[in-house]
Amino acid sequence: MKLIKWLDEYVEEYILVVLSILTVIIVFTQVFMRYVLGASLTWSEEIARYLFIWMIYVGVSYGVKKGKHLGVDAFPMMFEKKGKLIIDMIVSVAFFIFAVVIAIYGMDIVLKVTRESAALEIPMGWVYAAPVVGMTLTAFRLIQKFVWQVKELKNVNQQKPEEQTRI
Repeated sequence: MKLIKWLDEYVEEYILVVLSILTVIIVFTQVFMRYVLGASLTWSEEIARYLFIWMIYVGVSYGVKKGKHLGVDAFPMMFEKKGKLIIDMIVSVAFFIFAVVIAIYGMDIVLKVTRESAALEIPMGWVYAAPVVGMTLTAFRLIQKFVWQVKELKNVNQQKPEEQTRI
């Protein structure tokens, strides 16, 4: 149970930190090799690009978890708390559908791809798995968010009308 709680709280953060550190080390090493030693690594740019792709997709999940994605709030501002929650729930469901579709079609691509990367000669399936993993994590975070929104909506419904103030 402790492991599940830890994963729920920190999985994206640790993945992003590790990927960021690896990217910085690889790019720094490449710059050092090229400009100080006069030699170049053939694989560094490719792996840095692939790590960055993974960071983007895991970062989407992290953004959902922390509620940090950009959004237009002009329309929801016209509503009170209950209306804002309902709009937010609709957005969560739409984003969930998008994440699931991307994960499903991404998995189809991962299973069909047979190419290898140019410099590293690793299966491109590892690179194409980034959207699958990222969107699966995102869908999981959206489910958590939706459950919280349902609980919050129940709380709003239980309040007296005079307690429901504009936010």
